[in-house]
Amino acid sequence: MSPQEKNLLFGSNVWYLGEGMLGPLLVVFTERIGGDILEISWAWAIYLVVAGVSTLFIGTISDKYSKEKIMVYGYGLNALCTFGYLLVSTPHQLFIVQAGLGFASALATPTWDALFDKYSGDGRKDGRAWGLAEGTPDIITGIAILIGGLVLTLTSFTTLFLIMGTMQVAGTIIQAAVIRQRRPT
Repeated sequence: MSPQEKNLLFGSNVWYLGEGMLGPLLVVFTERIGGDILEISWAWAIYLVVAGVSTLFIGTISDKYSKEKIMVYGYGLNALCTFGYLLVSTPHQLFIVQAGLGFASALATPTWDALFDKYSGDGRKDGRAWGLAEGTPDIITGIAILIGGLVLTLTSFTTLFLIMGTMQVAGTIIQAAVIRQRRPT
């Protein structure tokens, strides 16, 4: 496994640990700020539509610009939007944060995938590499959801969002190392 592959996997796993702490707790948070079932649905729908539409666009333009930098901007924007939860007090503010997270995902996801594909070995162990790339986020997110529930049970959403954002900043910093590790194409 190349150093770039290891870096991408480790950075994304740290990031998923932060990101995954909210998971289904978003429902509880939305209710606490006065949202109901429809607003929870809107929040999730906004995230998915913005992510989907933006991914189509970002995927195309990333072929003309530095995928490494676009990916790091996406991870950084995601961390910033996670800290944005600290300022949310209404469902409409939540919709704005969700849209930001969707756009951040569009910056990070297709570029991360393209970079992982670019830096993954010589084709002999690509199945193993992609198994790690696809499987570990689910495992890490499952663990993160439990940690998030524990943090929320013992403290508050403020503490949860601070931990999540900090983990995502750490993941962003780790991912940024791939810019310096770039190997010639």
